Order: sequence, then C-alpha cells, then structure tokens
Amino acid sequence: MTTAPATPSRSSDLPMPETAISWASAEREAAFHQWFATLQAPQQLQPATLRLASADASFRRFLRVDSANSSRIIMDAPPSQENCAPFVHVASLMQAAGLSVPQVLAWDEAQGFMLLSDLGAQTMMQTINRDEPQANIDTYMQAVDALIVWQLASKPDVLPAYDAEMLRRELELFPEWYLAKHRGVVIDTAMRQTLDTAFHHITEQNLRWPSVYVHRDFMPRNLMQGSPLGVLDFQDAVYGPITYDIASLMRDAFLSWDEDFVLDVTIRYWQKARAAGLPVGDDFGEFYRGVEWMGLQRHLKVAGIFARLTLRDGKPQYLADTPRFIHYIRATTNRYVELKPLMRLIDKVEGSEAVSGFAYGRM
Repeated sequence: MTTAPATPSRSSDLPMPETAISWASAEREAAFHQWFATLQAPQQLQPATLRLASADASFRRFLRVDSANSSRIIMDAPPSQENCAPFVHVASLMQAAGLSVPQVLAWDEAQGFMLLSDLGAQTMMQTINRDEPQANIDTYMQAVDALIVWQLASKPDVLPAYDAEMLRRELELFPEWYLAKHRGVVIDTAMRQTLDTAFHHITEQNLRWPSVYVHRDFMPRNLMQGSPLGVLDFQDAVYGPITYDIASLMRDAFLSWDEDFVLDVTIRYWQKARAAGLPVGDDFGEFYRGVEWMGLQRHLKVAGIFARLTLRDGKPQYLADTPRFIHYIRATTNRYVELKPLMRLIDKVEGSEAVSGFAYGRM
C-alpha cells in the first residue's frame, strides 16, 4: 500500500489514482457540476484543483479540492448504492463526543454528493514502524484514548443494535462467499452442522459483553495522524459488545503484530477503560478471551466480505490479505475446545497443519 490522501474512507492507503475524473454517466457528471457550482463562491473552492483522492471498498469515491485556506473532500456516493444518512448521523455523535471527524459542510442527499473538511494527508497506518512494535506505542495509546472517548459517549437506542441476528448474518458471509464461492466448497450436512454449532458458540460468547458504541472498523487505516487522531469510515457504527473495537484495532485487517505487542496494548486499553468506568470487567483474562472471540467473529465476516469484493465487485486487491484472516481464525480456534471442530474444518479447506503455541506471527 502506498501513501494516499486522507479521506473518510477505509482505503486511505490505496495507491493514488490518476488525476483525470471519469463518471459513470453523463447525467451524474452534469448533476455533480451543477451542485459543485453552487458551492464554489460560499466555500471559496478552486475548481481547477479538483482531483481524485481515493477509492473505497464500497461504491463511494472521494475527490479533493482546494479552498482559499485549506483543502476539502468531496464524497461521491450514488444514492442507489450508498446511503449517506448514517455517515452524517454518526459524524454528529462523534463530534459531540469530542472526537476529530470530518465536518459535513454541504450535503445533497438526493444526489449523493457531500462536501467535507479534510483531516490531513497521513493515516496512522502510513506512520507505523512494522519492524519495531514498541516504537508505535504512543500512537496506539492515542488510538486507545480516542476509542475510550467514543465508548464513554454511548447511549442505548441511538445506533442499530449489534444483536444476535446481525452477528449471525455477518458470520454467514464466510460459508456463502469464502467457502462456497471462493474456495468452491460444497457445504454438506456435516459441515453445515459444524458451522452452525461454532456460530452459536461465537454469538453466545460475544453477547455476554455489555454494549457500547462500536465503530466496526477501528483500525490504523481509518485513523488520521494528528492531535488528537482523526477518525474516518464510521458510517457502519452500531451499539454492541465492548470487545469489538479493541479487537479490530489489534487484529488488523491489513497489519499483524506478535502476541506480546497485542497483549501490551490490550492490557493498557483495559486498564484505562476500567479506570474510566467502562464495563470491561475486573479480570483481564476474561476480557482478553472476549476480545479473542469477538475478533474471530470479525475475521470470519471479513474473509467473506473480501471474497465478495473480489467475486461480485471486481476488487481483487482485498483478497490478498485473506491469509492473514485465516491465520487469525486458526490461531483462535486452536485455543478453545468448543472451536476445535471449526479449526479442523478450516484446516481441511486450507490444506494446512494445525497451529500451535500462543502467537499470531507476523504477516
């Protein structure tokens, strides 16, 4: 991954696109320029500087344009494929909590165009020292502090519930897209039973933890360098298990750490969260178990999503990170007796030997 401009997108690290801007249709291009023209004077935008900023794993894309004193981000999100209302809603919640997020400066809801403030040019991911984990501890502590601020703002009935139905629906992406469509596995009765039993255990374990606001993609590619760190790609936020976002941060979709660093940051988070009065429990061992089970749910889901992005949406670059997810999945399923049948299923599909030890390894 190479350096790319900061956008409210999970793909802030994707290669810089060409500067030419193409449109899906002449109608959408005309609608954009009509909307854009109304903003040029009040926002002091410089139309000659309009350029592509980044793509997204969804159907959104982002443009950048200079204004008199700074730059702005434009979200292009066709309303037939993307609903921007959750982005606007969660942005307001995060801003009220005191987090640094893109400010919505203008929004054409009917057309799916949005003008946003620009949080900068570097993601946390782009500054990480992969060879020396402890060199990153200060940055990770900034991320932990931002996460705790977000969780402390939590209220029920404000965001969608991350309940058993949603957890199970996400887990089903793994057999549907990764096993059946990507790997070509025929899911027979015995395999279906193994999956159902494992999914029941995973869902049950995860729902034991109290609910808070959950970003759902809280990882270095979605955090912008600054003081405080900026937060992006939050439109899928829900109200669910407190274990989720720290699992997302430390068991990253695009970056792996040895277990000692994962434990170090997770312990520091747990201590700070506990001191702040968040419901992380009094036993770190129990909390870490919860983080592992939550991470397993996320990794099964994302393996399915990455297969879907390749097979349905023509975005094969995401599937390149699948070995990282399979490694996470196998490491966790190897630790718990309830998950041994799922581990054997994965090993059979992947043609790999069972993992051992207490380490994730470096990918």
